[in-house]
Amino acid sequence: MVQPDNPEAEKRRAGPLRVARAVFWSFLGIRRSKDHDADATILTPVQVIVAGVLGAALFVFCLIMVVRYVTR
Repeated sequence: MVQPDNPEAEKRRAGPLRVARAVFWSFLGIRRSKDHDADATILTPVQVIVAGVLGAALFVFCLIMVVRYVTR
């Protein structure tokens, strides 16, 4: 088993709410550099990609539902 270079980095993983919040604010384009730096040390690329794809899918779904509601 491969040991991580920094054992504390393995312990400090972002939870789902932290990932969702980071991706949400990134979608809006509003991020403080302090929050960005903190997230960069905790978030993994896989977490960001999965949350981004889910967020985009949810956004598209909401747009489709709004258009269907308005056009009825």
